[in-house]
Amino acid sequence: MTPSLLSLLRKVDTPTVCNAIEVAQGKRGFDRFTRGTMMCSAPNEPAIVGYARTAKIAAVAPPTEEPDVIRARRMDYYKHMAEGPAPSVAVIEDVDYPDCIGAYWGEINTTIHKGFGMSGALTNGVMRDLGDLPDGFPVIAGSVGPSHGFVHVRDLDTPVSVFGMTVDPGDLIHADRHGALVIPEDIVDQLEGAIQKLLTTERIILDAATQPGFDFDAFETAWTAFEKARV
Repeated sequence: MTPSLLSLLRKVDTPTVCNAIEVAQGKRGFDRFTRGTMMCSAPNEPAIVGYARTAKIAAVAPPTEEPDVIRARRMDYYKHMAEGPAPSVAVIEDVDYPDCIGAYWGEINTTIHKGFGMSGALTNGVMRDLGDLPDGFPVIAGSVGPSHGFVHVRDLDTPVSVFGMTVDPGDLIHADRHGALVIPEDIVDQLEGAIQKLLTTERIILDAATQPGFDFDAFETAWTAFEKARV
């Protein structure tokens, strides 16, 4: 991922990237995105972009392993999040879903992950401390709740599932208030051009529709030009 692509990805929203992937692929049908409505802690901040650092957690019931095992895994988790290629995103599956109760993402944990240089977090689980989370570290979560429950780490560096989207360690993630997607590795070098093409062709319709006197004839002319430009 080049610096210019990273800068562009942080400026555009996830629906734009979703469409641009199909432009790069030359067809519709891209499906590595989240399903359903997710919640964003900072809907007005730039999109989360980075390589996935994955883990699984649980919180409804206390852990059954020995406390020293849980503590050691917790430290392994933070070491895992602190390392790896940058930019990075924490992608966490709460295995209690859809009955998640443990808010793993609160003021302390988000501040720690931001301190590691991570871009944000994506989870099917719970977040809390809204209003106290640090700027520059958005959380895209499944719900909001007050308690951390018995939250503990179950697995590290493993494939996870978040709202119907499977994420493998190292996958390139784009996420915002609309949800998230995995950018296919084989089109990364084409994506910047695809986004620019998409934005340019969309202006054909958007500019026409905001002109005085816009009517069906103007729409038809603009739409014809729009379809030609998309080919």
